[in-house]
Amino acid sequence: MATTATDRYLTLDTIRGVAVMGILLMNIVNFGLIEAAYMNPRAQGGATGLDLAAWLVNFVLFDGKMRGLFSFLFGASTLLVIDRATAKGENPAKVHYSRMIWLLAFGLAHLWLVWRGDILAHYAMVGMIAFAFRNRPTSGLVAIGIVLLVVQLVMMAGLATSVAMIAAGPLPGQSAADHAKSLTEFTNGFGVPAPAQVARDMAAYSGSYPEIVRARFAETAWWPITFLPIYGFETLAYMLFGMAGLRSGMLTGVWERRRYVKWLAIGFGIGIPGYAALAAWTVARDFSLVAVVTAAMAAATIIRPAMIIGWASLIVLLMRPGGALTTRISAAGRMAFTNYLLTSLICTTIFYGYGLGLYGRLPRAELYLIVLAVWAGMLLWSKPWLKHFAYGPFEWLWRSLSRLSFQPMRGGALTS
Repeated sequence: MATTATDRYLTLDTIRGVAVMGILLMNIVNFGLIEAAYMNPRAQGGATGLDLAAWLVNFVLFDGKMRGLFSFLFGASTLLVIDRATAKGENPAKVHYSRMIWLLAFGLAHLWLVWRGDILAHYAMVGMIAFAFRNRPTSGLVAIGIVLLVVQLVMMAGLATSVAMIAAGPLPGQSAADHAKSLTEFTNGFGVPAPAQVARDMAAYSGSYPEIVRARFAETAWWPITFLPIYGFETLAYMLFGMAGLRSGMLTGVWERRRYVKWLAIGFGIGIPGYAALAAWTVARDFSLVAVVTAAMAAATIIRPAMIIGWASLIVLLMRPGGALTTRISAAGRMAFTNYLLTSLICTTIFYGYGLGLYGRLPRAELYLIVLAVWAGMLLWSKPWLKHFAYGPFEWLWRSLSRLSFQPMRGGALTS
């Protein structure tokens, strides 16, 4: 597949556009339902009929894959910025860490003031580590990424083992009170919480904005630090894979078409049957706590990278430079930072008490009507904005803060 330099950037933007749209397919559950419902449909939102079908489709095709794809693109974009800074004679470390520090600030504000599901602070912290690998060859980036995924797998397998042991009864030397506390914590995160816990969660997000901010800060104040050792190995692996994808040409569209077809077949050939088997096993066990943690947290770690590569290959194969849909999706990708934050502002207003107050009140399947509406908004507004402005609003703010000077805003980024 021969492409021009412009097409290569178009490829990155198109994949990023699909990722920022696709990530809402899972985030919408976190917006609209209690935390445990994200992985366990029995917790809230329904686990039969259309609601079960919605969970199945998302678990097999999208859950973790869009986040992973987003991480790939973050790694690729990070390396691109570093390489451009080096080529211009700028200090790449200064450019990179300035961007990451401000991204961390955005992420913390997003987490504490808007939504508990923020990923930006985590990306900023992992991105600071990723800089150390910028000069590694493609093969080295892939090898290190694989090692990191092995570490992630061992950790998640340990988590699944711990949950299974606790679910079976008190551990040796563990008091009944400590066992009950541990079991409740895992249940509130991955199982079916007690009605009293559901009621507390509903009440926490049904109040006024100041009340919700106070409750969220009390819950999430240390999450960026707490989650870093839990999910950081996988996230860093995906960022390194994204760097490798940029260096190898995979994510810039320069591979031959048959090579993308090959990796699509490998990725989906491994991933779809693997995820389908995990889904069937989880459903057969009625979404038990052990089944959910084992399938979604541990076993999926093995097959998720294959699905992400398959998705990247599929997007490159389907995109059409100059096509109406590709142009709109790539525009949404160029404004992924803005669209991600606006999605949070829109969805929290729809679900939380200071807005329409729909939190916990819609079945899982109906949540996707909101997803379609938000997608339509992204596709409708991103292209016209970029015809008049060089960046999305939050991209411009991030760039200006990182460089400590107002960047030129006027002048369209799109010419067609």
